[in-house]
Amino acid sequence: MSSVEIEQVGALAQSHQPKLQKMFSEVKKILVGQDDMLLKLTVALLCRSHVLLEGVPGLAKTLTINTLANAVGCDFNRIQFTPDLLPADIVGTRIYNAATNEFNVKKGPVFANLLLADEINRAPAKVQSALLEAMQEKQVTIGNETFILDEPFLVMATQNPIETEGTYALPEAQLDRFMLKVKVSYPSKKEEMTIVDRQTSGIVTKIDPVVKPADILQMQVDCDKVFIEENIKKYILELVFATRSPGEYGLDLGYLIEYGASPRASIYLTMGAKALAFIQGRGYVTPDDVKRIAMDVLRHRVLLTYEADAEDMTSEKVISRILSTIYVP
Repeated sequence: MSSVEIEQVGALAQSHQPKLQKMFSEVKKILVGQDDMLLKLTVALLCRSHVLLEGVPGLAKTLTINTLANAVGCDFNRIQFTPDLLPADIVGTRIYNAATNEFNVKKGPVFANLLLADEINRAPAKVQSALLEAMQEKQVTIGNETFILDEPFLVMATQNPIETEGTYALPEAQLDRFMLKVKVSYPSKKEEMTIVDRQTSGIVTKIDPVVKPADILQMQVDCDKVFIEENIKKYILELVFATRSPGEYGLDLGYLIEYGASPRASIYLTMGAKALAFIQGRGYVTPDDVKRIAMDVLRHRVLLTYEADAEDMTSEKVISRILSTIYVP
């Protein structure tokens, strides 16, 4: 791509800045702090992908996705995952109509633009897997009929890291479908004071749809055009391959890593870096864009050994070692 073409893509990204800023401002009428969570949700939305949020209850995970859906004028549905949930409760089912002697399809809550899968690890694997086709293929099969889901389509799943009783760990195949795994932290004292003031004032804040779904779809198309040079692509591959063969990069991590990141990691690192550049109004990717998104892309794709547990090593610590070792172009 020539410098002129890169400038043209940059101008495209700049043209979307007013709408993106309006969207962020509208969401922040309700949301206090959690800027990183909002940014990563926007990245996933631009990349046509999905997000897994991990954090204790009460950190505004549900509020964020609901508010974002209102700000972009999208349909929003929420599913509370429980042990007695059935796949049909998510995708829908066929119901017999005695009057017409036919089966009619009743669509489930997955038919929405933004779907919140709340506490996804509280339902067994067969229920979790009901989302797989929707997340990967953007379609749902009920009986012998297949329905294409409306775009944009984003699944945001949440899980509570402090409770294990009555939960079912997400299978690796399911985890790999999520572009990002974002850890949500507590707000600062100042932010929490603002939260308390807003929630106890009795004032209801209305969120207006400042962006249309069609705008999001156009942003997705333009985001794909962001330029990423060959050296940065190679840097992404080095990061991913270092999770598979750390010894080749002078990293003594081989006994800690059971499985390295899949090729989806390389794809999502590239897409995520492009989205970050686009959100900042740039037509090209920098290594900092890659580093900024790397932890969220890799933390659920690097599986550790029992030795790592014994040494109190986490995937974040392993990824940090890799990021600090691999040469940045």
